[in-house]
Amino acid sequence: MTEQTPTTPQMPTKYDPQSIEKGRYEWWINNKFFEAKPESGKTPYTIVIPPPNVTGKLHLGHAWDTTLQDIMTRMKRMQGFDALWLPGMDHAGIATQAKVEGKLKEEGKSRYDLGREKFLEESWKWKDEYAGHIREQWSKLGLGLDYSRERFTLDAGLSDAVKEVFVKLYEKKLIYRGKYIINWDPATKTAISDIEVIYKDVQGAFYHMRYPLTDGSGYIEIATTRPETMLGDTAVAVHPKDERYQHLIGKKVTLPIIGREMEIVADDYVDMEFGSGAVKITPAHDPNDFEIGNRHNLERVLIMHEDGTMNENAGKYEGMDRFECRKQIVKDLQDMDVLFKIEDHLHSVGHSERSGAVVEPYLSTQWFVDMKPLAKQAIDLQHGEDGVNFVPDRFEKTYLHWMENIRDWCISRQLWWGHQIPAWYHNETGEIYVGMEAPADAENWTQDEDVLDTWFSSALWPFSTLGWPEDSDELKRYYPTDALVTGYDIIYFWVSRMIFQALEFTEEKPFKDVLIHGLVRDAEGRKMSKSLGNGVDPMDVIAEYGADSLRYFLATASSPGQDLRFSMEKVESIWNFANKIWNASRFALMNMDGMTYEEIDLSGKRSVADSWILTRLNETIEQVTHLAERYEFGEVGRSLYNFIWDDFCDWYIEMAKLPLYGEDEDAKKMTRSVLAYVLDNTMRLLHPFMPFITEEIWQNLPHEGESITVAAWPTVDESLTDQSQSSSMKLLMDIITAVRTIRAEVQSPMSKKVALTISAKDANIHAVLKANAAYIERFCNPETLTIGENIKAPEKSMSAVVSGAELFMPLEGLIDIDAELARLNKELEKWAKEVKLVQGKLSNERFVSKAPEAVVAEERKKEADYLEKHATVEKRIEELKNL
Repeated sequence: MTEQTPTTPQMPTKYDPQSIEKGRYEWWINNKFFEAKPESGKTPYTIVIPPPNVTGKLHLGHAWDTTLQDIMTRMKRMQGFDALWLPGMDHAGIATQAKVEGKLKEEGKSRYDLGREKFLEESWKWKDEYAGHIREQWSKLGLGLDYSRERFTLDAGLSDAVKEVFVKLYEKKLIYRGKYIINWDPATKTAISDIEVIYKDVQGAFYHMRYPLTDGSGYIEIATTRPETMLGDTAVAVHPKDERYQHLIGKKVTLPIIGREMEIVADDYVDMEFGSGAVKITPAHDPNDFEIGNRHNLERVLIMHEDGTMNENAGKYEGMDRFECRKQIVKDLQDMDVLFKIEDHLHSVGHSERSGAVVEPYLSTQWFVDMKPLAKQAIDLQHGEDGVNFVPDRFEKTYLHWMENIRDWCISRQLWWGHQIPAWYHNETGEIYVGMEAPADAENWTQDEDVLDTWFSSALWPFSTLGWPEDSDELKRYYPTDALVTGYDIIYFWVSRMIFQALEFTEEKPFKDVLIHGLVRDAEGRKMSKSLGNGVDPMDVIAEYGADSLRYFLATASSPGQDLRFSMEKVESIWNFANKIWNASRFALMNMDGMTYEEIDLSGKRSVADSWILTRLNETIEQVTHLAERYEFGEVGRSLYNFIWDDFCDWYIEMAKLPLYGEDEDAKKMTRSVLAYVLDNTMRLLHPFMPFITEEIWQNLPHEGESITVAAWPTVDESLTDQSQSSSMKLLMDIITAVRTIRAEVQSPMSKKVALTISAKDANIHAVLKANAAYIERFCNPETLTIGENIKAPEKSMSAVVSGAELFMPLEGLIDIDAELARLNKELEKWAKEVKLVQGKLSNERFVSKAPEAVVAEERKKEADYLEKHATVEKRIEELKNL
């Protein structure tokens, strides 16, 4: 089917990304170009989008991540695959609940005022509003998503999948409920997993205390960074082989302030070389102390409320914030002469990734996943021949290291927004029932109020979104998926969890490849953050430079696995690239004389320039396809940029003007065909990176099909490769470049005609030059052009050597030697004066010793620069004198 055969260019004179992007995305969506077509019989290719938090505003990291996926799926669609890029969003339990609670707080309400059901209604309203914002940002980026299959982690189908997984893991005893030390976020009042804890170096202190022996015979020294936790101490531990404390093992100490009697126990965990070799044991507020407490059957005393304030077990400190309590207890202990030394100590402190609050190790009853058996399956997969392919492969080691040292996963969260845990407790017996639905006598049971960790549902994303646990047609066709694109910062959070859940429930890996990218940093290499004020909104960049410029920059400015430094100047340079493409395309269209797609004919006589650009196109198609399959998008970008800017725009279009403005109609037709063919293929190669501008240009070109999004990916046509003609063209380009270089050196404008002599090394080169003399005359502007074999260099001429030939330009025609010598001698005097001045300064010992080091360094830099310039001018004078 042939579409659109313009007789005049429809493209505006100026490249304006906002105008060409407006409405185009809606046109793509309305025509269903991005929808997967299972009935097509084509080989499927599947990517599921890493679901953004529904509360969120997409940042540059999202833009980068999704641009890479869009490139991959657009390319595969054009290559003839049934491409499915499945969109969706994550309910983001903690983040969304915090936002909704914040909104309620502004209205003077809390979630408890509304109750669970009404609160969830408010949360769904919030979700619907912000999901619209995310879709709008996706559209601005031009993402080719199949919205007919969009999913949300709290969808009914996905919720069923979550319950199914929970129930089956529970039945296999891989999910259990227990009282353990977990990471507690006092700000959001919920448990968080190990990998949601961000460690920061904080300036704190070691507090050295003396706990008195109960029998009055002395004391034992301990040190802590958290003196407020002493209120929950139930023992002091020493190493069983520590000779200093052998006589104290089994004795009692009295806990200052509280008065609790505690035993001195022996435990191998204690490091004899650290501090005093004796440690306080707080089983309810430290994970290591919890394990020691279990070994010695110690009491667990919880001293804090969920909000981080001290509880009734803290005695007189009840109601105080934990950090206020620390200040007060330090003062009280000093007054009692218990605390005898405070030592500054820089240490790593866990903070909640969600709220920023200091995480509290906290004894709590939670639900856990037993990770060892699940991790073993994933590790075994990687050690076999069919493991997940990490790109770059170094991240496989990162992944395996974490899996091999994994701890059980705390999956319960003290929230209302999320998947409520499918567990019920009998109102009288306390018996636990776990199932897909409530027990038959539901009135006698109460469902667990907690919800599951958000990552629990997103770990099922590659298969739950395709219909699992049902054996759906879509699951059969599109699973396992082909690739996952994500940042290295969530290998632990998400990639690992998807792999072990997929292996457990589908017996297949969830994806073949994992393409890992880095983080977007600012131009100075700093992480973008609100505190630094260096964040960049991708929507602002699009508003100024267009989506294509941002996408091309993000896709090509970094290698796999590496961080990307954002630079507005570089985005602007990509806009210039797009503008160059626009202007070149307009020129081509203006000279196509209404050519239709059927009229494109490359079978006739082609000029050396025609054959060269078609050969270069074939080489570029091969390079781009190969590099893209390896995810080397930075290299793809360089290949495309060089071909389009240098080869096509700077060389071929200029050479095409000769036949286009000439009298040879056959040459004109061939040039038009080459322009149309090369532009068509180039736009298709560039399309996954710059979808908007390429669609706009392609629609104006003679083309076949409805949209470039479903046009065929370019393939190499060997009949159009001509290495002999390509070599001839490179010779001509070398000659033209050499002449321009000589003219630049002697400041002779191209408009000034000069004699040009070219000496070919053999008859073949001579024939090529004679046959293409028109190009040399057009681009070198010689007054006379002499081409021959083994010509002797004329006297007083400048020369250049290129492969296969030598060229000469008489100085008499280029410059007035006497005038040039006079000018150069004046310049020599100038640099001699500058050298004398700066050396005078540097020989002054007073200046060198008293001036700031940076000032002296700058003067030495000037000296080197002036000496180099003086020497260059001096050398040029000698060259001219010897001619």
